[in-house]
Amino acid sequence: MSSYRAMIFDIDGTLVDSNDAHARAWVRAFQGEGLQVTFEQVRPLIGMGGDQLVPRVSGIQKGTRAFERLSEGWKQHFQSEELPYLRAQPGARALLLALQGRGLKLIAGTSSDEALVEGLLKIAEVQDLLTQHTSASEVEATKPAPDIVQAALKKLGLKADEVLMVGDTAFDVESAGKTGVQTVLLRCGGTDRAQGAAAVYDSPQDFLEHLDGSPLGSADFTQR
Repeated sequence: MSSYRAMIFDIDGTLVDSNDAHARAWVRAFQGEGLQVTFEQVRPLIGMGGDQLVPRVSGIQKGTRAFERLSEGWKQHFQSEELPYLRAQPGARALLLALQGRGLKLIAGTSSDEALVEGLLKIAEVQDLLTQHTSASEVEATKPAPDIVQAALKKLGLKADEVLMVGDTAFDVESAGKTGVQTVLLRCGGTDRAQGAAAVYDSPQDFLEHLDGSPLGSADFTQR
């Protein structure tokens, strides 16, 4: 059997079907600054934090007034126009309950502020299960930098080989890999496959239905 003691969960795309919504909110924020950035430019970068995404598509750097306006614009558009219509990914709560039943500690790996995290966890119906999470104040850079995963490991008080991450983008796999943490990738966020993932499933429900054959069920990593 595996020696995992805890799980780090990404939220957006993994537990909540929100990646397209984030992309739309960013496009509107860029438009508000008079920048013509398309959905097609932004969508492949969802999974990165704003500190990574904004410079990539616009050249605007973190710490500038323009960056702060864009970040605030994205947040306002997302919370008021997108958040009320989001839905949980299939099987999100059932998966976390099953993992808790196996005695695993659970933590959310995020750099979002408290209000946004709270709203997303309520949508996923897991706010009572994911009571611990990282925060923006604990990281200098977001995914694909390793800061979020490092912060989660510190909170858990565990070593990298005792923890498994669940995410939905190549940025999750890259971020975790830099710390030595293995990742289960869920396709429901829009990424079909990521190099280096320990296993790939369609959704939280699919992962739940294959737990015994997953990295949690044996010492060997397998990929469906």
